Amino acid sequence: MHNECKEKFADYLVNSRGVSANTLSSYMRDVDAYLTYADSLSLSPYALTTKQIQKFLNRQAAAGRSPATVARITATLRCFFRHALLTGQAEENPMQGVVVEKKDPKLPKILTAREVELLLAQPDVTDLKGCRDKAMLELLYATGIRVSELIELNVEDVNCSLGILHCRSAKNERRIPIYDEARKAVADYLKRARPAMLFDPDERALFTNMNGSRMTRQGFWKIVKSYTRAANIAEDITPHTLRHSFAAHLLENGAELRDIQEMLGHSDISSTQVYARVVKERYQSVYAACHPKARRA
Repeated sequence: MHNECKEKFADYLVNSRGVSANTLSSYMRDVDAYLTYADSLSLSPYALTTKQIQKFLNRQAAAGRSPATVARITATLRCFFRHALLTGQAEENPMQGVVVEKKDPKLPKILTAREVELLLAQPDVTDLKGCRDKAMLELLYATGIRVSELIELNVEDVNCSLGILHCRSAKNERRIPIYDEARKAVADYLKRARPAMLFDPDERALFTNMNGSRMTRQGFWKIVKSYTRAANIAEDITPHTLRHSFAAHLLENGAELRDIQEMLGHSDISSTQVYARVVKERYQSVYAACHPKARRA
């Protein structure tokens, strides 16, 4: 029964909600945990009360799950019961009475402009791998796209002549300008490295691994980690750090939040506003550390 329940919910998420593969994976993990909890109570997953679901969510928090993770699990269950009501599997929605403690979101880590320059300088562009890595890192910082969007790019999505990236995702499409150094790095990769990596001439992936297959998230994560170590950057950064840095640096240099929201592909500007907090706190810390009167206080 549980497998059928999960299959129907997954089909709803993909075909009616248009969620990405990564979001689907997260939602299904959340549902698995919830179904296990329902089994422990010997109840149908559609029969739990608001109080029982609240207890399940409280247990997640007590087990060390971050507020963001608990919020995502809650969103998953709201969607789960919305689907159950639509399909007649549930008669009531117990999620209406669920309360989730709201905490200030953790501010994202960002790199300084100098740290970004150090990171982007690490690949050795004289070899094929370094040429590809340079293009990937430059393009990620140039456009602020998600890692999932980066690895899903096809050759036709980048126009090196015009310096424009066409980014398509499940929820939106956007065209993002590419600064000149990134444009040249991608053009060099397309001309010199990518043809030598391919085994299948019909492969459309923009970025491939050394075997000629589409680059994976895990593969690119390892690339970022290796260059972070090489650059002696103390921060424990991830590929998403470059997306955060892209947004914060644009804001620091005068970009409007609405424009950054459009480039990042945020549906809600509240997701973009977190970068205003990052920049504000950064200015405050610089002031406290560097102003002679503030230092003496």
